[in-house]
Amino acid sequence: MSEEAPPPGKAIRAFIALPLPESLQAAVTETIHRLQETVRDVRWVRGEGVHLTLRFLGWTKAETLALLEAPLRAAAARCPPAEMAARGLGTFPERGSPRVLWLGLGVPPAVLALQDACERAAVAAGFAREERAFHPHLTLGRWKQRARRPALPEVDLGTGRLDRLVLFRSRPGPSGSLYTPLATFALAGTAEAVR
Repeated sequence: MSEEAPPPGKAIRAFIALPLPESLQAAVTETIHRLQETVRDVRWVRGEGVHLTLRFLGWTKAETLALLEAPLRAAAARCPPAEMAARGLGTFPERGSPRVLWLGLGVPPAVLALQDACERAAVAAGFAREERAFHPHLTLGRWKQRARRPALPEVDLGTGRLDRLVLFRSRPGPSGSLYTPLATFALAGTAEAVR
């Protein structure tokens, strides 16, 4: 993949995500290596870059991202650290030729409320509303071209603790995107705060 050029006037490609704990990230990396043996023609993500995206922002300006910091800090402060279950493989779209291979995630209501707060913050900062429903997952790879649906093994990686919200910069490159944290916010709420 060649380096993607930003649109005029928009120098930063960004997204909002919850990074995985190291133990779960290692398990995801191992799963990707095992899948590479049987699932073909997929451009695999780098295990160290896997995260739970709450809101993709795309290309934007630094001053627009600055508008997000206060609402994201407030949203993280209301959300308690949360346990997430990682199990089950699937593809997008659900019918036809698959384009994305994903690992399913089970998240508590507090994380869904955090995702909704991130969406509202993005819209308030001028981003278009996301029309697709939020489906918690980790993207493991993308097919390079049309392919048959593969037989996917059962996968259960257990649980991991989510404890921070990050506004990331994404720099597309020939060997995949590199992600750099622009701002990090601790999840600091209590279970009572999100009810």
